[in-house]
Amino acid sequence: MMSRSTKILFLLILLVLYFTLIKASETFSVSEEDDSKILSLPGQPSNPPISQFSGYITVNQNNGRALFYWFFEALSQPSEKPLVLWLNGGPGCSSVGYGALIELGPLKVDENGDGLLFNNLSWNTEANLLFVESPVGVGFSYTNTSTDLTKLDDEFVAEDAYNFLVNWLERYPQFKNRDFFLAGESYAGHYVPQLAERIFDRNKDQTKNLKINLKGFLVGNPLTDDFYDSKGLLEYAWSHSVISDDQFNKTKEVCDFKALFWPTECVTAMNVVYGKYKEIDFYNIYAPICLSNSTSSSQAYFGNKVENYGFKRPRIYSGGYDPCFSNHAEAYFNREDVQASLHANANRGNSNTSVKWSVCNDNILNIYNMTVTSVLPVYKKLIQAGLKIWIYSGDADGRVPVIGTRYWVEALGLPIKTDWRSWYHQHQVGGRLVEYEGLTMVTVRGAGHLVPLNKPSEALALFHSFLTGQDLPPKR
Repeated sequence: MMSRSTKILFLLILLVLYFTLIKASETFSVSEEDDSKILSLPGQPSNPPISQFSGYITVNQNNGRALFYWFFEALSQPSEKPLVLWLNGGPGCSSVGYGALIELGPLKVDENGDGLLFNNLSWNTEANLLFVESPVGVGFSYTNTSTDLTKLDDEFVAEDAYNFLVNWLERYPQFKNRDFFLAGESYAGHYVPQLAERIFDRNKDQTKNLKINLKGFLVGNPLTDDFYDSKGLLEYAWSHSVISDDQFNKTKEVCDFKALFWPTECVTAMNVVYGKYKEIDFYNIYAPICLSNSTSSSQAYFGNKVENYGFKRPRIYSGGYDPCFSNHAEAYFNREDVQASLHANANRGNSNTSVKWSVCNDNILNIYNMTVTSVLPVYKKLIQAGLKIWIYSGDADGRVPVIGTRYWVEALGLPIKTDWRSWYHQHQVGGRLVEYEGLTMVTVRGAGHLVPLNKPSEALALFHSFLTGQDLPPKR
């Protein structure tokens, strides 16, 4: 018979084993037979090991609508780190192609488009990263109901994204109670705040809706308010010597950016501005362009209701790396062995035939109903709700320039907590920041529209500061 002390020791051992098993179950461990598990991708380096999953989540059963995702577990301590959903913009550009494979994921496509490289500056050093191709029609995401594509607008996309997130969390319930953040760039300046608002509103009724532990969001070079963004675009072009004094003054005279419908004179004048940007990279004005497809990337689309050229993201990249990376991403994702490894296209729509994958679907851009001219009311609501909100801006971006972003941030009328100051990274000025009551704005020096691609080390430092609350260094 065991003594009392032996029994107590035995019980303590059992408790330790029990809680160890509970802790282990909180990690993103699924069986090897799980159909979302990616065992390995073609050309993927064997080290370090990367825990990754991909597949489809149905967002509308009746219409047969499903969004494709790619998920990366945090490289270390995944059970203790938050979940971050990343969205790219366009509308019509792939978060899997841009965010995951080119910008901030742990794997990057090589210069030949036939292999992968490990990215040691990936954001999954800080968080569990979830990328989704949204809206439907982008990348591998699909619908069986073609009329869905005629309904695409911010409301439609926010509802699909919310349903995706709820259904994804039902499939992987170990993340239901995890701290959750949204992040994105460009037209995700609409997607991210509007999805955050939807989560915030639905969380109020937990008898009907899943409680999502939303803590805040982070958006980069975000299209936010038509008036301030357009005003900033023109002023940036002039202040950075893209256009002449005469063109700047003429455009100011004929354009009222507060108007929903621009007059013909304004359209003509702004097309001259865009014409000057065709000569360089609109999204990183000091960088080289991809000469292999510069003709296709410089096509302007301009309607009489909303200016659309800037949403047509050119297939050009820049800044100390191959500016043709999107070509390589398309070559890689259109390989049959890659699609098979990603569990993509197997049951796409009513047809099992493979569909060509593109980093951006220009058809989505052309049919997207851009009915929301400003998301500033959403910011005011979510700031009042106490969410953590950061805006960052690469200061070499001509499409959504820092000038316009500063205009709309200042228009919120928030009290200043910390005055405009420099922040440092590796003993150099990484950018500037100003902290308001309820919102922080950070610039990234020398980065264009795709900050994690142009300045990966600075972007990771910024992301770490956002998640942890540790200040970006104020000194060298």
